[in-house]
Amino acid sequence: MRNDSDELERAAPPRQLVLALDHAISYAREDFLEGPSNAKALALIERWPDWPSRLIALIGPEGSGKSHLAAIWASASGARVIAAKHLGDIDLPSAFATGALVVEDIDTPDLDERALFHLINLAREEGADVLFTARVSPPSLTVRIRDLQSRLRMLPVIELEAPDDALLRALIVKLAADRQLAVDEAVVNYLANRIERSFTGAHRAVAQLDEEALRLHRPATRALAAELFRAT
Repeated sequence: MRNDSDELERAAPPRQLVLALDHAISYAREDFLEGPSNAKALALIERWPDWPSRLIALIGPEGSGKSHLAAIWASASGARVIAAKHLGDIDLPSAFATGALVVEDIDTPDLDERALFHLINLAREEGADVLFTARVSPPSLTVRIRDLQSRLRMLPVIELEAPDDALLRALIVKLAADRQLAVDEAVVNYLANRIERSFTGAHRAVAQLDEEALRLHRPATRALAAELFRAT
């Protein structure tokens, strides 16, 4: 007697395994997507060294372009780029060798508060320029060191806002190009009208479309996008 589950297993096509590949992302100035949501932040980066303060915080949601803007400034200023979670592992005086420093993701749960406190104090003593990045405003961070909290409150903040329609569409095109994923205008329009209207939503949607196209060995067409996102 045949087992129905055996029949289903034989009838179902095998799922293709998709390997997670690294994708080349350009942080060059000419590859930065400009729009109303990031105009103020870009203007500030390009105003350096004419900044209102030597220490500035750049905030915005994941995928909003913080690292890209930080890389543009690092290229112009010669700044070293350090992840905040590694502050406790470096020699702070040597970090200011060029007089400029990027500290990424100071909202990390692995933050060494004492190291950040000393870094801010040393930056002021040295007259160094520091660009901090985070997803939330530094004054809203929960820290145990009271003096660090007061210093975070003093940081001028520039915020990256949610993308407008034109920037969202341009972002979809760029993310697809970074993955060498060919998409036409119909795909871009469909995604822009269906996905969560955020930087994170665009990153997630393009990644899902790319993975599904690879798994099924199909081009990234509007039809494939509709199969993925029709329920959203």
